[in-house]
Formats: sequence, C-alpha cells, structure tokens
Amino acid sequence: MRMVFRWFGEGNDTVTLGQIRQIPGVEGIVWALHDIPAGEAWPLDRMLEIKKQASEYGFHTEVVESVNVHEDIKLGLPTRDNYIDNYKTTVERLAKVGVKVICYNFMPVFDWIRTHLFEPLADNSTALFYEKAKIDSMNNPEELVRVINENPDFTMPGWEPERMKRLPALFEAYKNVTEEDLWNNLRYFLEQIIPVCEVNDIKMAIHPDDPPWSLFGLPRIITDRENIRRMLSLVDSPNNGVTLCSGSLGINPDNHVADMVREFADRIPFAHIRNVRLYDNGNFIETSHRSQDGTLDICDIVKAYHERGFTGFARPDHGRQIWNEQCRPGYGLYDRALGIMYLWGIWDSLERTKRGAAACMQSTSI
Repeated sequence: MRMVFRWFGEGNDTVTLGQIRQIPGVEGIVWALHDIPAGEAWPLDRMLEIKKQASEYGFHTEVVESVNVHEDIKLGLPTRDNYIDNYKTTVERLAKVGVKVICYNFMPVFDWIRTHLFEPLADNSTALFYEKAKIDSMNNPEELVRVINENPDFTMPGWEPERMKRLPALFEAYKNVTEEDLWNNLRYFLEQIIPVCEVNDIKMAIHPDDPPWSLFGLPRIITDRENIRRMLSLVDSPNNGVTLCSGSLGINPDNHVADMVREFADRIPFAHIRNVRLYDNGNFIETSHRSQDGTLDICDIVKAYHERGFTGFARPDHGRQIWNEQCRPGYGLYDRALGIMYLWGIWDSLERTKRGAAACMQSTSI
C-alpha cells in the first residue's frame, strides 16, 4: 500500500506540503489543476510547476484527482469528440510528468452531495452530513448549491459557481437521459481514452457515485458491485480501473466493501478509505476512520487489501474538522493525519502477523 495525501495547491489549501511531510509514510500528493474548466486540455507548464513544488518536499505526483469529464461527454452530444480529444491531450501531458493514475467520475451535474458541511458530532468535532428528508423534500436543487457555496473561503470541487450557474440548462439536458444512455456514453468515452492510457502507462480509476443512488431524477450508474463489474467489462483492460471509495459505496448498507476489495483488487489502482455512520432514517455522517466510530469495518477493509497484496495508492478520505481547525470541509490536516496512522496501525499489525506466521512455518519445517 502506497500512502498519498490530497493537496489542493498553493494558495488553495490550508494544509502545507511541509505539514504533509511530517505525516509518517506519506510518499506523494494527490493533486489537480482545479481552476481549469472541465473539457479544456491541461497546460504542461502548470503540471511541471506542481511537480516541482512537490519534489522539493520529496513527494511524487503520480496520482491526479480529478481530470473532470465534460457534461457533453456524459450526455453523448455531437460536441463530445472535441472534449475527448482534449482529454487525450491531457493524458499524454500527464504521462510526461510521471502520472500513473487518473481518478475521475461520471456523475451527471453533481460530483457529490451533502446537506451540511459542518454538522456537529457528539465530541463537538464537525463533519459532512447528509439529511435524507431534506433532500427528498427539496424541490429546487439550487437551494443545495447555495448551501455548499456558503463556504466562500475554499473552492469546492464539483460545485464550481460558473458551472452551477448553468444548473437549469443542465437539468433540462438530462431530462430524457436514462441509465442505459449514460452507460453507452461511458463506454464511448472509455473506448477512446483507454488506448491512449495503455500507450502512456496510465490507469483510469473511476470514482463511485456519492451517494450511490439517483437524486433529483439524474441517472447514476457506479453504485454497487454488479455495476463495477459492468464498468470494468466495458473495456476489459488493466488500464480501466476503479477508485474504490469505502465511504461512497458504504453509504448503501447492501454494499459490502471488503468483499469488493477482494474481488476487484487487481483493478483498484487507487483506494479512498474512510468511515461513515449510517442511521435508520437514511441519514449519514462522516466519522473518524476508526471502525468503532462508524458503521463500516475499516479493519476488515484494510485486511482485504492486505490479503490481496495491494500495492496501489491509498489515501485517507474525508476527515472531521477537529481542534478548531479552519479548513475546507472534509480536508483538514489533523483528522486525515490521524486516519493515516490508524490505517498504518492496521497494516503494520497485519504485516507483523504475516511475518510471524512465516517464521513459524519455517521453524516447523526445519
């Protein structure tokens, strides 16, 4: 397991590279050019700038999250080929700066949905929260846009104001788009992109839908084990993979994340590991990474990666806001650093057990 840490860039993150350097076992940053609109090719000079900044602290930049997919590609419009060509150009340029994994998603309009950005937990820390009744009764999703963008100090990837201004037009465009349409458009995209990735030794890793069900009548397709199987079969290549996000998939109690890890491990180049607490009324809140604090068995999830000899990249996903930290929701320093140490604690204990068992076998055979 190769530990990485998401970083939003100089001037766009409360966390510094110097602080990340002090977290044990972190070898690289997960980065993106967040100011480049979806559909535009990323400039090589900007990529080289990020690589230089990271290398000064001993970090690699092998994982990018995200190279966003333009809505015209998801909609299957005639204009999609131009945006796909730009995506290919970006892939080729990313290869020149050593990128190995691109995390992306294929969610219409909204990349992720929460109703509260700073919901208090019992210990007075705060976390991202989803209130099912509020979403179910929300007639106009523009209300949700207002809630998310009430956090003016930090950019919110997936909720860019310039894109959200087009919300009525986007909903109109998706009015007659079915799940099968979205599957067909994803296939078309992958058939164009994966060959370029194969030549450039880059793996595409699709992120599951967050949450993994339809909202506001929009189709969503990367939601469960069966659909991940289907996605991987669209273009059956080792360069076509999944970013297995325990938190996104685990929101649905029917999704058994550890079993998915065991099945798909050789097609998971990137893992997001986080915990959530599910409630009977359909609400959920993000918690510390510790198994006992949420609904997911993080110990078993990490064990599944260990059993399969996982050598891909992993990062602690969303953390709580603790110790009065002022930060982008879900992306502070302290709780994600604690999460890393919890994950390493599990991993190291599994490694020690494995070595002990091997030594026992060797002494028995002598």
